[in-house]
Amino acid sequence: MASVTDRIALERHARADHLGLREDGTRHLLSDLAYKRLFVANVAFYGNPDAYESWVLIDSGVPGTQANLEEAAARRFGGRGPAAIVLTHAHPDHVGCLSGLCDLWDIPVYAHPLEHPYVNGEAFYPSPDPGAGGGLLSRATLARELKPLKANGRLRALPADGSLPFMPGWRWLHTPGHSAGHISLWRESDRTLLAGDALLTTSQQSAYGVTCSQLELCGPPRALTQDWTRAAESLRILAALQPELVLSSHGQAVRGATMRRALERLAATFKGE
Repeated sequence: MASVTDRIALERHARADHLGLREDGTRHLLSDLAYKRLFVANVAFYGNPDAYESWVLIDSGVPGTQANLEEAAARRFGGRGPAAIVLTHAHPDHVGCLSGLCDLWDIPVYAHPLEHPYVNGEAFYPSPDPGAGGGLLSRATLARELKPLKANGRLRALPADGSLPFMPGWRWLHTPGHSAGHISLWRESDRTLLAGDALLTTSQQSAYGVTCSQLELCGPPRALTQDWTRAAESLRILAALQPELVLSSHGQAVRGATMRRALERLAATFKGE
């Protein structure tokens, strides 16, 4: 958790980033990276809209938010559909619109093989733990029996060499703990990290923190995390990258030296449960 001083500095940087807010609620971070908060979870858009190149959607939002996601994508990319969807993991707040978007765009979906059973409906995650620190997510079912893709043939395994299809210069990192096949996305050239739920920038332990996106560096959501030892190891892996810009699936984007110091402290002290 960040100190009060660090939190003030983080909020200052986050406010600067949010000056990139567009009419549709999308936050533009870099020329080829933007994100949009859909209820309680972020989706990210990779691709330069001015270059008329292929683009990629990272995660697919909370159930019921497809119209908002489509609007943001259309505004950014002029109506062009993405080349693919990459999933950080398959919890329902990350795959809620997956089936509808695949039907709309007819595109492949890439995920870690350990997440495939949860994407295609062969397995289901455990129910949220109501005793794990309270919070909005501990009381939610999150539509745990959602079957995002069933058996429609669009699901693909991520390349074993760590590369990401249609995302040159990026690689995926296995960051398990929150789920067995959780991944984060990393670009070395500008030290940009898309952390998924391995690292949060807002607390998930209260309804206020979830809905208002109050800035705070945290580990993964307690009610939904499967393996705390591996979650702590994943945090240490991410901290060791020394990122310049971090976008989590929950909370605001943060960047800079203050963020790195806070991340190092979190990784060093994180005990999970």
